[in-house]
Amino acid sequence: MPDRRDFIKSGTAALMLGALEAGRTHADLPVHLWEGYDFGPGPPVRDRLNQGPFGDDLVRDWATIGSTSPSEKHIRNYGLGLVGYTWEEGGPSLAARRGEETLERHVEKLASLPFADVLYIRCDWRDVQRTPGRLDLHPVWKLTFDAAKTFGLRVGFRVMLSNTVGQPERLAMPEFVQEKVPVVDVGTRRGSSFAYREPRYDHPEFLKAFQELNELLAAEFDDNPLVEFMDLTMYGFWGEGHTSGCANPIPDYPTAERTFEKITRLQLETWKKVPLAVNTQPDSSRAGNRVVQDMTVRSGGWLRSDSIIHDEPIQIERLANRPPWLAVVMEQGWRRDYDIDKIPVDGAGVNAKEKSMLKVLNLGANYWSLWTEADNLARYHERYPNGFATLQRRMGYRVRPGWIWQRELFECPQLIIGFVNDGVAGVPGVLRVRLESEDGSFRTSGCLDAGRPYGGDVRQAGLLLPESMWGARLKLSGELETNGVARPVEWACAQPLNPDKSFPIQLKEKGRLVWGEHY
Repeated sequence: MPDRRDFIKSGTAALMLGALEAGRTHADLPVHLWEGYDFGPGPPVRDRLNQGPFGDDLVRDWATIGSTSPSEKHIRNYGLGLVGYTWEEGGPSLAARRGEETLERHVEKLASLPFADVLYIRCDWRDVQRTPGRLDLHPVWKLTFDAAKTFGLRVGFRVMLSNTVGQPERLAMPEFVQEKVPVVDVGTRRGSSFAYREPRYDHPEFLKAFQELNELLAAEFDDNPLVEFMDLTMYGFWGEGHTSGCANPIPDYPTAERTFEKITRLQLETWKKVPLAVNTQPDSSRAGNRVVQDMTVRSGGWLRSDSIIHDEPIQIERLANRPPWLAVVMEQGWRRDYDIDKIPVDGAGVNAKEKSMLKVLNLGANYWSLWTEADNLARYHERYPNGFATLQRRMGYRVRPGWIWQRELFECPQLIIGFVNDGVAGVPGVLRVRLESEDGSFRTSGCLDAGRPYGGDVRQAGLLLPESMWGARLKLSGELETNGVARPVEWACAQPLNPDKSFPIQLKEKGRLVWGEHY
């Protein structure tokens, strides 16, 4: 997969960014349906496998030599999972905030939940940097990464430029940035008795400090194999692209759009390996969100949304009709404490939290948030096991070699594999298939097209083998490639895998292919 800079340097992007610099506004990117919209061809595929058709007249003999059925087990592949929050905009768990448990204990309890896959940090800028030129990470960062390593989990994060928590006295920015950047009162929110404060994001000193922040974070985390994704830092409260009914501190739309186009471009250029997830929030605060979203999607970035029930119809349309090679990170802030004594149950006996989480499957999403409360989550899962268990069986992508055919072509054995995706989402990147002999004397690999196989779909791929491979015992393994980084994929089949998570294949000897026979 190419560097994100390839996107910025492409002709279409250059024209768009040039227009923005010239002062043109959102009319360059009008509101549109995402269904059927051309976001480009997706990430290019290296070593593309032959993906059919496979009805050649040259084929002499063929047979089905293997097949699999879907697995029901919990599989922790990169690119999907349930996300526990070690820190959110208000801090850690309620018990940790009250001093009733240590931060270490909070993180450990969350990481040890058997259904947690990813640990997530959402913190203020001031929690990662206090002085220019270096990172000053809050202790929760080390605790989170240590726990992820111990429990076999991964890590996602967001650094917020603005937060409602602590306002108006305390801002998300470090003090050394506040000393140089003007701060503007932007009005009250529903239920507040004070005016919230926002920085002038377009101020040169703000942009300079933000660039340094990204460079420092990327130097620390872009190469870290534990990092799953990073949320793109956007305008406003919690970095979500809005100020929740308050005014935008940037007084005119063209300046706001150009500012956040610049902030987005900086992040896309700085982060080379970690996928960036952009919020699909509509542009209610007139900050250029459509341009930001378009840039991120075209660069291969993922999507996220912060409410699956209360989101506007436009967000649901965007998420459900995204390019199939993009993952969706989904959360639901409503009843985030998972308190079973407070969650209503409807006439069908379905609790409100389960009703919202199963909407993930309607959107073909990859992740669902667990928030911070480990004790409540354990109690919730004990009383209502269906929700998390259903997500574990169906959420994201679940790929397996559904059919394995062998045929003879040019005197050589050829394998054709029908890769089945039992999940609801396409592969979030490019699936690389590796085939090697059991003794290691032969190896070959190649890739399916981006996003293939899509959710609920089948994608065939053929591998022509040397004549010496007749009757050989082979191992089939998979890797997910995103931004040039390859991570192993465990096949989601009920049939047993090898200890290295590869799938065993026994080829037939030449002349022993029997049409209609299957295994």
